[in-house]
Amino acid sequence: MDLQNFTRLPTSHGEFKIQTISNIDVENPHLVLINSLRQTSTVNVRIHSECITGDVFASLRCDCGAQLSYALKYINDHGGVLFYLRQEGRGIGIEEKLKAYNLQDEGEDTVSANLKLGHQSDQRTYKEVVDWLKEQGIQKINLLTNNPDKVSYLEDHGITIAKRVSIIIEPNVYNKKYLETKRTKMGHII
Repeated sequence: MDLQNFTRLPTSHGEFKIQTISNIDVENPHLVLINSLRQTSTVNVRIHSECITGDVFASLRCDCGAQLSYALKYINDHGGVLFYLRQEGRGIGIEEKLKAYNLQDEGEDTVSANLKLGHQSDQRTYKEVVDWLKEQGIQKINLLTNNPDKVSYLEDHGITIAKRVSIIIEPNVYNKKYLETKRTKMGHII
């Protein structure tokens, strides 16, 4: 693996190497963070979609910031790769996500709010992740996720999932319905 295009990124979770990878939206490239690829045949991987409200502002409406923190610590402790994909709001963007929040405040759940706004419940793809893993010769991974769609997408595109590592986040009063919707309507394993 060529780490020459990476730069050092010290964080509160440990030190990582970081680089951008191609994205259709050239103004907002995806990011790859690596901490010591210790495994020879199986690599720990987290695919994390951008959530400015959770990742940056520590919103309690979702579990995104807590999942990101967990994944960074896990990868620091065990080695691996974290993909930070610029897919705000499961691919609908920040403006539409905030509209969805308003609908949720009126009683809709996260899925029905997206549908009411004319979007799919989840518009993300993981093509750039698959491309990057294959370019690096990585065929087999341990995937840190609760989302069965991520598992299916990677397996359907030739990446073997050796193990799925759950990220369990304690619900709070603000995200309890959100987490329940992810479990019941989106099939998340939480």
